[in-house]
Amino acid sequence: MLAPIALFVYNRPTHTRKTLSALEANSLAEQSDIYIFSDGAKTAQDVDAVNQVRSIIREPWKFKHIYIIERSQNKGLANSIIEGVTQVVQKHGSIIVLEDDLETSPHALQYFNEALVRYQDDPRVMEISGYMYPVEQPKKLPQSFFFRVANSWGWATWARAWEHFNPDIEELTKDFKRRDHKAFSIDGTENFWKQVKQFKAGKINSWAIRWYLSVFKQNGMVLYPRYSYIQNTGTDGSGTHSDVDQVYRVELARKPVRKFPALVEEDPIAYEAIKHFYKNRKGTFFERLARFLEKKIQQRKMRRLKP
Repeated sequence: MLAPIALFVYNRPTHTRKTLSALEANSLAEQSDIYIFSDGAKTAQDVDAVNQVRSIIREPWKFKHIYIIERSQNKGLANSIIEGVTQVVQKHGSIIVLEDDLETSPHALQYFNEALVRYQDDPRVMEISGYMYPVEQPKKLPQSFFFRVANSWGWATWARAWEHFNPDIEELTKDFKRRDHKAFSIDGTENFWKQVKQFKAGKINSWAIRWYLSVFKQNGMVLYPRYSYIQNTGTDGSGTHSDVDQVYRVELARKPVRKFPALVEEDPIAYEAIKHFYKNRKGTFFERLARFLEKKIQQRKMRRLKP
């Protein structure tokens, strides 16, 4: 039994079509069920784009069964994903989760499904990540490995793991100590704890940081591939929480994973490689300045395109 796919879409027709086209090209697409959750328009200005997306998802895509859930009201990304994942995973026991700005490798569904079967009965494994960071010298890494961070750019999980998801961030962090802050933020190299503080301040409404916290509290592990099966096309400033950023661009994996780790423990070489990426991803002053200027230009273009 292949895991069902849950795809969350909103108001980006170009991204949605690209995501579905790439997913349809997967070898297991025609054998897979897909649930497409379409959020309702937040403002009157979004109605036309939402309707365009809904027209696209109703095209005859080549999946086994297509289930379309159109929300009459806007739930927002976080609530939409939490409710949708809960609904599907409780029914099927496992799930592959994508958003409308994620392009998949043709081998992505094979990777997700093989990993879901391999680790389905191991409670220490709580997520399968499809995305992998563009680290230096990836050939030094195993074909797949375990890392602590729950990634939200194309992932899969089981009902047994998702039952540990806790939306209450105060409950999740009430007994955090300094060493927990350090471990959670990979020795302070990534801004995960900043995201926690932003959520508590009402500045963001992220389901992903709460999912990572939930995995972290269980001492859970996440499986990663050496080469990414996911490309985030939403780092063009069009996403809910994403700015213009090319730092996370990858080359999609061209082959399936053949070797999965027998031991469920964090890989120290992969840990150091990802930590180095976190620490150095912003680059030199001039590289940061160039990205800042590019971001401003793209934001200006986006504003001109809006009606």
